[in-house]
Amino acid sequence: MLRSEPISTGFYVPERVIGNEELSQWMDTSDEWIRQRSGIVERRWVDGGVGSSDLAKEAAEQALNRAGLQASDLDCIILATLSPDVYFPGSGVFLQRKLGIKNIPCLDVRNQCSGFIYGLSIADAWIRTGQYKRILLVGTEVQSTGLVLTSDGRDTAVLFGDGAGAMILGPTEDGDRGVLSVNIHADGRHAEKLWMEAPGSRYKPWLVAEQIEKGLTRPYMEGREVFKHAVVKMPSAVKEALEANGLTLEDVDYVIPHQANARITQGVAKSLGLPEEKVISNIHKYGNTTAASIPIALHEAVEDGRIKRGSLVCLTAFGSGFTWGAALIRW
Repeated sequence: MLRSEPISTGFYVPERVIGNEELSQWMDTSDEWIRQRSGIVERRWVDGGVGSSDLAKEAAEQALNRAGLQASDLDCIILATLSPDVYFPGSGVFLQRKLGIKNIPCLDVRNQCSGFIYGLSIADAWIRTGQYKRILLVGTEVQSTGLVLTSDGRDTAVLFGDGAGAMILGPTEDGDRGVLSVNIHADGRHAEKLWMEAPGSRYKPWLVAEQIEKGLTRPYMEGREVFKHAVVKMPSAVKEALEANGLTLEDVDYVIPHQANARITQGVAKSLGLPEEKVISNIHKYGNTTAASIPIALHEAVEDGRIKRGSLVCLTAFGSGFTWGAALIRW
C-alpha cells in the first residue's frame, strides 16, 4: 500500500530575540507574569519588511538541502499560515517564485494553529493517490508586525513569535514507515473565541480607520475557553489516531503538540498520562508560532536525535475555528 513519508525537515527563525524583560518596557507585564501564564521566556521577531514567504524560503531550502533535492524536483507546494504576505494572492506562489520554480500547484491553508496538520492531511492524500510524488509542506508565520505593543494588546502580544518549519514528503511502499493516518476536525460554533475580526468582506469597505481604533484588526482570544477545549480536543485526537491504527500510548515515542502555551502542553500530557519527556516542547524559546510551531519542534527533535528511524511520533494541534486534529507518523 502506497503511503506518504517524511523525506526531510527544515526550519528558520529570525535572528532578533525578544525576551520578556524587553516586552515589559512596552506594556504592563513582567518576566515572571509571562513565564507563569505561558512558559515563554523569549521569542523571535522579524525586523520589518519581511513576509511569511521569506521565512518559508529559508526553511524550505534547508529541507531541500537535507534531502539532496533541488526545488525543481518538487511537484507541489502546500503553505499553511495565518499571516500571509498580502491579502491575496496566497503566500505559496511567492514562495514558489523565491525558490525559482514555476508551473507546479501552490495551495495556501488557512487553518491557523491547525494549519500544518490540515496541510499534512492534504499532502498525505495526494501522495497516496499518486497525484504528486514530492510535496513541500510549510508552516510559516510573521505575527510580530500585527501585534499591539501596549498594555491593551498584552494578552496576545506576549505570546506570539515568528518562524517557519518545513517538511518534504514523498511516496513509500514500506509498510513499517510513513504517515499512518491523519484525522482533522472543526467546530465553527466557537469561531469568535479566537479570531481577528477585521479586515473582512462583510465590511464595506473591507478596512476603515474605525476598525483599527476599536481593536478589531488585532487577535482576540478568550483564553480560558481556548484552554478548556484544547486540553480535551488534542488528547482526544491523539487517542483517535492510535485507535485507528490499533496502537496504544505505550507504542508512542513522542507527542508533539502545537506550541500554544506550556500549561496547555502540560494539560495534554496529564490527560494522556504521558511523562513530560515524551511530550516535546520548545515554546520557551520561540513562543507561539502558530502554523509553524509543530514543524519547528519536529525539526529540532529530528536534528538532535530524539526522533530517529523507527520512532513513532504523534503530532496534534488545536486552534482558531475551533479546529483540531492529529497525525501519526512512523519515522
